Amino acid sequence: MARVVVDVMLKPEILDPQGKAVHGAFGRLGFDGVADVRQGKRFEITLDGEATEERVAEIRKAADTLLANPVIEDYTLHVEADR
Repeated sequence: MARVVVDVMLKPEILDPQGKAVHGAFGRLGFDGVADVRQGKRFEITLDGEATEERVAEIRKAADTLLANPVIEDYTLHVEADR
């Protein structure tokens, strides 16, 4: 089995109110030295069998149409080693 990981983040120019709230909580809880926080989503997709180029292309297509909103979000995709 292989795992494909898709990490989705808001584009840098998009405001991130959840990230700002977490950033504020860091200071209130005594965690110093945190300059900024951005919150995102992580999808771990386990495939039956190998992560062939064709199967990864299908996951990329799903990321483009289902997992991320390309207007406001960017994503990265990587394949983890077979388990």
